[in-house]
Amino acid sequence: MKNNTKTLDQFIDEHYGNEGTVKRIKFEKGYESFKLGFLIQSARIEKGMTQEELAAKCGTNKGYISKIENDVKEVRLSTLQKIVEQGLGGRLELFIKL
Repeated sequence: MKNNTKTLDQFIDEHYGNEGTVKRIKFEKGYESFKLGFLIQSARIEKGMTQEELAAKCGTNKGYISKIENDVKEVRLSTLQKIVEQGLGGRLELFIKL
């Protein structure tokens, strides 16, 4: 029996090309946006909060939180900071990778 298991990196290389290619850069940009929404959603669920409760804590509405979590809406850095710090009680950390 042949093992066709691939790592995520191998899958991405195969389907989106090597790092630095146009297709790969476009994929990675979209992935980062998706990942941000997923991280917010995961933290909210871990805290046992609804979207409505999170929205109320950080001064926005449920629809806006839903759009961020589902990668429909881009989020401003200042808003992201409010969501993480005021809404979730966490600390936002950013990194620049060169």
